[in-house]
Amino acid sequence: MSAEVRAAGPWDESEIVWDDTERLDLGGLLIAAIPGVDVQVQVDESTGAVALVTLATEDSGVQIQVFAAPRSGGLWDDARQQIASSVNQAGGLVEEANGPFGPELRAQVPGEQGLQPARFVGIDGPRWFMRAVFLGAASRPSDAATLLEDAVRQLVVVRGGEAMPVGNPLALHLPEAPASADEPVEPGPDPLRPPERGPEITEIR
Repeated sequence: MSAEVRAAGPWDESEIVWDDTERLDLGGLLIAAIPGVDVQVQVDESTGAVALVTLATEDSGVQIQVFAAPRSGGLWDDARQQIASSVNQAGGLVEEANGPFGPELRAQVPGEQGLQPARFVGIDGPRWFMRAVFLGAASRPSDAATLLEDAVRQLVVVRGGEAMPVGNPLALHLPEAPASADEPVEPGPDPLRPPERGPEITEIR
């Protein structure tokens, strides 16, 4: 089932043909540029590591996290039950449905303005597991959902060969800001940018 779900991505680094596609390198995750989709990262101030990646549009977003997983996969089966239980205990609503990535959870989760829609998706890869939470208009079938689903399918996971406890997040880090030997880098609110044509990155602390 995992291979069928990932027939069009997201990809493991071993599955892609490297070409001149511009990708934002966050270490354990490579993000291709898609017009209209911005990259936002949440940084853990204590470690400086990237804790959460969000691919965002004007009215939607999808939060991405990637974890170490066993070779046999199957983490999403257990995670779905845990998420559904947590949503119900918090006073939300949740139902399981079949989506473009296989079984998913369509939920109404408590927020500051009452119940908010969210769609939880899990994707098992070779020794990794990706959790994607679609928010806003992308939480239900729509053009916004299609755009962000395409963005997720173009992600590349760099798992690495080291042993990791199951469930540990893959290490993500901010890319180095490009600097010119002739010109100093101008300070500004968004000094971290990927190579030309790559997606813009917004850092959230």
